[in-house]
Amino acid sequence: MSLLTPDETILGLLAADARHGYELLECFRDPAQLGEVWNLSTSQLYAVLKRLDHQGLIIGKAIQSENAPTRTEYCLTDAGIEKLKIWLDEPHPSASIRRVRVDFLSRLYIARLLNVPTIPIVQCQKAECQAMREALIIQRNQAAPGIGLLALDLVIAQLDAVLLWIDRCELVPKDES
Repeated sequence: MSLLTPDETILGLLAADARHGYELLECFRDPAQLGEVWNLSTSQLYAVLKRLDHQGLIIGKAIQSENAPTRTEYCLTDAGIEKLKIWLDEPHPSASIRRVRVDFLSRLYIARLLNVPTIPIVQCQKAECQAMREALIIQRNQAAPGIGLLALDLVIAQLDAVLLWIDRCELVPKDES
């Protein structure tokens, strides 16, 4: 499994509007945006921006201001747009609880921000969670009593909660997400 990073989320924010680092950081701190999803420090954000720039996914442009120091405003390259599309269209997202809580919510937020249809995103996530739950039930039915069985029960219970919750994701209006 790949490392959980805010790379694609940042690409999505930049797809909506060119921004400088401080504006991006505000998106990750505002509870009405991504503040309840990510915990990102200033140094982490700038490290990600540097990596995305080196990968050719974003490009920065110095913006002069009379009342503030020069800032670098970032926008997507064609490669960045393509990487974002692949992420938004992920047919088999991870069903891990952490990935659902961070990656799925980020994809849902960015899709809504960009007016991309969210029903396919929700349906793919739900299907992966259901498949994982079914596989874990088979494992649980074959497991010996003990801590391993309890661990399986816990993950199944978490997936049950996620599946109930995921049905609500399309019921929340855009301005409340």
